[in-house]
Amino acid sequence: MQRHLQFLILLLFTSSLTFAQQQKKPTSSEIFESIKKLNFLGSVLYVAAHPDDENTRLISYMSNEVKARTAYLSLTRGDGGQNLIGPEIRELLGVMRTQELLAARRVDGGEQLFTRANDFGYSKHPDETLSIWDKNKVLSDVILAIRKFKPDVIINRFDHRRAGKTHGHHTSSALLSMEAFDLVNNPLSYPEQLSTTGLWQPKRLFYNTSWWRYGGKEEFDKVDKSNMIMFDIGVYYPLKGLSNNELASMASSQHLCQGFGRLTQRGSQEEYIEFLKGESLNGSTNVFEGIDTTWNRVKGGNAIGELLQDVETNFNFRNPSEHLPKLLQAYQLLSKVEDKHWKTIKIKELKSIIVACAGLYLEASAETNWATSNETINLNIEVLNRSQQSITLRSINTSNNLQISKEIKLIENMKFDFKEPITIPNNQNPTTPYWLAEKGTLGMYKADAKYIGLPETPRVFNVDFNLLIDKTPITFTKPVVYRYSKPDKGELYKPFEIIPEASAKLSEGVIILDSDAQRDIEVIVKAGRDNLEGYVQIAHPKDWSIFPEKQKVNITNKGQEQRLTFTIIPPKEQSEGLLTPMVHVGEQTYTRDLIEIDYDHIPFQTVLLPSESKIVRLDIQKRGENIGYIEGAGDVVPESLRQIGYNVTTITPKNITAENLNHFDAIVVGIRAYNTVEELKFKQQILFDYVAQGGNMIVQYNTSYRVKVDAIAPYDLKLSRDRVTDELADVTLLATTHEILNYPNKITSKDFEGWTQERGLYFPNEWANEFTPILSMHDKGESAKEGSLLVAKHGKGYFVYTGLSFFREFPAGVPGAYRLFANMLSLGKNNIN
Repeated sequence: MQRHLQFLILLLFTSSLTFAQQQKKPTSSEIFESIKKLNFLGSVLYVAAHPDDENTRLISYMSNEVKARTAYLSLTRGDGGQNLIGPEIRELLGVMRTQELLAARRVDGGEQLFTRANDFGYSKHPDETLSIWDKNKVLSDVILAIRKFKPDVIINRFDHRRAGKTHGHHTSSALLSMEAFDLVNNPLSYPEQLSTTGLWQPKRLFYNTSWWRYGGKEEFDKVDKSNMIMFDIGVYYPLKGLSNNELASMASSQHLCQGFGRLTQRGSQEEYIEFLKGESLNGSTNVFEGIDTTWNRVKGGNAIGELLQDVETNFNFRNPSEHLPKLLQAYQLLSKVEDKHWKTIKIKELKSIIVACAGLYLEASAETNWATSNETINLNIEVLNRSQQSITLRSINTSNNLQISKEIKLIENMKFDFKEPITIPNNQNPTTPYWLAEKGTLGMYKADAKYIGLPETPRVFNVDFNLLIDKTPITFTKPVVYRYSKPDKGELYKPFEIIPEASAKLSEGVIILDSDAQRDIEVIVKAGRDNLEGYVQIAHPKDWSIFPEKQKVNITNKGQEQRLTFTIIPPKEQSEGLLTPMVHVGEQTYTRDLIEIDYDHIPFQTVLLPSESKIVRLDIQKRGENIGYIEGAGDVVPESLRQIGYNVTTITPKNITAENLNHFDAIVVGIRAYNTVEELKFKQQILFDYVAQGGNMIVQYNTSYRVKVDAIAPYDLKLSRDRVTDELADVTLLATTHEILNYPNKITSKDFEGWTQERGLYFPNEWANEFTPILSMHDKGESAKEGSLLVAKHGKGYFVYTGLSFFREFPAGVPGAYRLFANMLSLGKNNIN
């Protein structure tokens, strides 16, 4: 039984997530569950701030147990978080986390919505959050989401009454939801939306409370719960072979870049929601109290409901195609319903059930996953009817409005394959996340009005299969995909995407020069089509020189790259700016970088961003050459240190031995290493001994929870949640005579200019007397925080703990961050008497 359950979990995981472009092939049990959901006409909207904020237990319960149409509105895409599995941060991290949310929804059965709010990083108060976000626009997006989704019930993840006591984004999501509830049915509120959607009034609003809101289970037991509803979200689903909390754990585990992989849970489990506003429940425990969730809710729906209820009651698991006549009758009736909202939703659901019951397989696969404007490619069309139902393929329509007549009678289990060409329009925009098409602000993304709220850019290229099923004309639309195989992985799918005919980038995102000596840099040009010819120039700051001025590009095959070497000549004084490669092809100039995001747990992603590399002529001195780096949770610090001339060697835990460490001038521990690398708890004493014998050890930030080691430092050190989120916060130099602020680089307040997103996070708030605090900083209205950089002499060497966000500042090319880190690495090597 346990092996069977593990197989089901693996099957659900791989079929739903790894191959997200592959169309669903539902079992009879899944078809039956879809019919039950088809017969429930009620909606729930869950609201929070970030990916991974959502309560997958409750979303799964509402979707799978209640059968309600359930969506999660995440105000942001999580761009401000950290990445535990790769180097992507900011915009690219937001793309990853968007896809992880969609992966989670494919497991728990929910839908996914967003606003244009940009996750700019941790915020301590909703006043700060809403001053950086454009509150008016985010509120508009929340109202638009409600008007379009039309939820009967809204559930907030966070408490609107907790301002200043938790993440400002969290509280803001609840405040905006509360405000939207009162405005969404007002025609004077954002009237421009009413041209594409109508007014709506949700029935009631809840807050998803829990014992952690009250500080513990004992305290929660004392709370008056007369205004709350409790659900047992551990309910078991025999048709799935899984309980609700197992599904929820699997959904939550899709947030891998945030380290949310977890064990599945089973058994009875209580979940609470607190009534906040709307129509009273009158003592009921049904969130849909007073709402007709049957087909009687829709004018003309009674006859549809009778047909579909009969299908549900008498469902034939062995031969679902038996129900096609009644499903087609219901489809014909539903097509005439006046209620556009439920008509659109339920026709989509019903058509999916018809396809599944007929065993229809309809696919349009391109011969490549990439194409460019004005290119003609072949589509491989596959059509298969695996039922005894009379079905005819009358024609297909491609996205270039070409209708191709077929009139093929689809004989049971006889596959029809044919090829059809498709030409990409000359003015077709490349594929990229719509919210990244234009540069936004610190707090907001820009988006075309027709896309606002959508989780991703709609696919432009689709194929319509126009069928006649038992005299009923019906059209099924399938996106064009790319299907291929690998010997070590089997059948795989990628989305079909449009790319520019040329893209370019510098091989390094940040280029640091510590002298005025010239240096070679490399431009990588990628061809989006065959026989690409043109030339490359590099836009650069006026006080820099680049030789040669331009170079020819000549690439024979699509997808190939050409590498071109240019020489940069920096100024004699410290300077910084941007380099942008420009590829000229005919009359077109291309200045964007084509970025690929390829992980097994999310679909392959193509992102186009402005191709810019930060270039810095840095006034920096350093001592020592060889650095050992113990990797943590995905940062680019090793590459950054190489930029300024250090020899950096990555050290695995098994290679942490006294003999190996003696070769290094300093050892650096990567971000969150003590949260993610279990083996380090067995190596700490070796590292501390290395310091005592004259070594230099730098430990970067770790979170204050899930610490794997018994002792982070050779002396007492307690981590906290202290952080300084304002990157412009004043920094006071406390230990002005300390070596770390004076040698080999003189550190001043100027070195803290230009920092990005934050000063630092998870600072210690208690430490032994052996430590010297170096800096003091604080956010507005808070007490001074002195734990951002601590140094202790230990034996003959130095131990440094820092919560400063070097992992953000290095990729941004912040000069002062490099200078300060060089001083940290140089401790004890300055020959100071």
